Amino acid sequence: MRTSKNASHARHATGFLRRATRGLTLAAVVGLTGLSQGAWAHAHVVSSEPAAQASVEAPKVVRVTFDSALEGALSKLNVVDAQGKPVTQAKGQLDASRKTLTLSLPALAIGHYQANWVAVASDGHRTQGNFRFSVK
Repeated sequence: MRTSKNASHARHATGFLRRATRGLTLAAVVGLTGLSQGAWAHAHVVSSEPAAQASVEAPKVVRVTFDSALEGALSKLNVVDAQGKPVTQAKGQLDASRKTLTLSLPALAIGHYQANWVAVASDGHRTQGNFRFSVK
């Protein structure tokens, strides 16, 4: 049985459309996956001053630097003493890059302290944590 030229072209066009659709679908999935990873990023600590578990002379400030920009109104930093009492009523300040929270401290007595932070990334995702340090 012979097929007409039109039927042959139709099968060829249909096969081409299927392959093109699969290729576009794959490209869309890969692209959206890449976008979603960036869109769902959380701010993670890059460094702190003093460093976690450090024993230091009384620091004048505590700094926590993150790997992505933060929302200043929603991100917080405080320091408490060994009894859990805040050592200052001051609020942490966000630097111009919006990646470092800094809290000015009064003169701290010898003892153990904990810095507590809440970081809300620009995409709205919240992370929190803490680290301890000692004043010698």
